[in-house]
Amino acid sequence: MKYDVAIIGGGPAGYTAAERAAAGGLSTVLFEKNALGGVCLNEGCVPTKTLLYSAKVYDTIKHAAKYAVKAENPSFDFPKIIARKNKVVKKLTAGIRMKMTEHGVVVVSGEAEIKGRAADGTISIVSGEEMYEAANLLLCTGSETVIPPIPGLAETDYWTSREALQTKELPASLVIIGGGVIGMEFASFFNSMGTEVHVVEMLDKILGPMDRELSEMLQAEYAKRGIKFYLSHKVTAVHGGDVTVEKDGESFVIQGEKVLLSVGRRPVTKGFGLEILSLEPFRNGIKVNEYMQTSLPNVYACGDITANSLLAHTAVSEAEVAVKHIRGKAGAGMSYKAIPGVVYTNPEIAGVGKTEEELQAEGIPYIVKKLPLAFSGRFVAENEQGNGVCKLILAEDETVIGAHLLGNPASELIVIAGLAIEKGMKADELRSIVFPHPTVGEIIKEALY
Repeated sequence: MKYDVAIIGGGPAGYTAAERAAAGGLSTVLFEKNALGGVCLNEGCVPTKTLLYSAKVYDTIKHAAKYAVKAENPSFDFPKIIARKNKVVKKLTAGIRMKMTEHGVVVVSGEAEIKGRAADGTISIVSGEEMYEAANLLLCTGSETVIPPIPGLAETDYWTSREALQTKELPASLVIIGGGVIGMEFASFFNSMGTEVHVVEMLDKILGPMDRELSEMLQAEYAKRGIKFYLSHKVTAVHGGDVTVEKDGESFVIQGEKVLLSVGRRPVTKGFGLEILSLEPFRNGIKVNEYMQTSLPNVYACGDITANSLLAHTAVSEAEVAVKHIRGKAGAGMSYKAIPGVVYTNPEIAGVGKTEEELQAEGIPYIVKKLPLAFSGRFVAENEQGNGVCKLILAEDETVIGAHLLGNPASELIVIAGLAIEKGMKADELRSIVFPHPTVGEIIKEALY
């Protein structure tokens, strides 16, 4: 069985590449050993956002009195919240499968193993008893949860994001190891549901590389809601629900009914015969050029396996670039200048482009334009006693090079700033755009004055 394109991995990079390749007239085979949609759809982006929306609705009802609306004794049905999450995932995975069928993609449900590369470049792949050959190979194998060698962890019934999403019962208390994006989203959800939440983070701030000022504001908001943070603390042991942490030579135990591990993810590079191709590595993944080609020109890598930007939307864009290149229509290649990062807490926090911390480290001068979201009439109308910040970062010539937002709906508004950064717009060009009024989005324009 010979194909123009073979794709290993059916996550955002894989299913996007398959759809674009087949729609462009290339015969395409897609291998997925678990479920179409990958981690993002089945145990990441989509299910967590579904749970977080239920939590947001519950939070809104609890505070309805702020908006002169009576809602007495609000409650929730946790098993039904989980069931709704499963229904959403099932609906979306079915949609992806339908797209594959519509475009004539051959989907192989099973493990794939690379067997070799012929002199003409043809890649041979085995799945089950079948042999497949392809002129081009796309590696879209995604990433997996990092499990650090913490003493006692292997003997503990801990959660990763997968188990946390599958639970049918709400824990009374939860210790989250890792205060990054995944950790904070679960902290937000379980805090809204009434669980006592502890967040342990090795760094001196939550949310890793995101804007420090806004991250600290979000932390302060959640501290008010009862989440306990342990920054610059190292976990030295885990025994059941007892998590031993250490800071400045002093150690103590944090107790929780459950422990959630969320210290990061790493590319999946083993288990499918990759070593036979001897590709040039990059960090803990595979090195690619701007067209997503590896050190072998007909072997491409997209998504988390590149160890570049472990985000679903980055994976989708990389897949589109790779397929365009295969079809001879690549253009300028992949740009990483304006990759948005979003944390779907309540309030949301989002950033794109450069942060102040990055520019300070690089010694690059910059200008900050900042405005509270309370300057937006729409925001005030919809967020009683709430606040947030819009921070825009300009180069010395007033080119927009960074944007960071705290407040709802930051996840939607960040796109505006991303467009400006990607297109190299100057402040006066962005100011010249007519924004509808009243919207929260006009804060981006207002912040530039």
